[in-house]
Amino acid sequence: MAEEVTASPAPEAPVPPKPRPGWRTHPLPKRLALIAIVAVGLWLWKATDLPERQLIFQFTGDGWNSARAVDLQVLDDEEHILKREELFFANGPPPEVTFKMRLPEGTFRALLFVKVEGREQRVRLEERLTVGEGEAIVRQLRLPAASR
Repeated sequence: MAEEVTASPAPEAPVPPKPRPGWRTHPLPKRLALIAIVAVGLWLWKATDLPERQLIFQFTGDGWNSARAVDLQVLDDEEHILKREELFFANGPPPEVTFKMRLPEGTFRALLFVKVEGREQRVRLEERLTVGEGEAIVRQLRLPAASR
């Protein structure tokens, strides 16, 4: 007669006890470190960024009503163009025009080329810009008298 062999289950390996939950095993400290690194990086990026300045040109005197376009160029010491912007006007410019740009402290040269109705060539105006800690640089501009 054949003996029946009953298979006895193999003894299970003892399960190690779960570690006690604590701050060292929690995922929050890892995330906080990453958030802190990103925050410091953003702060350094903004702290070293150039401040935005406003170049405000006030048009005074006669002749501005016939101006149809203004081309602004801001140049550094080495004559590199830092900003160039052209504005067009149907009935002359407003009394004040503002250009926004990022500029460090220092001295720059602003060239404005004004297209006046009835003149072939553009009128060239040059202004020295000394940029300090202030946010706005205001200059009053006059058109030279028309030469015939």
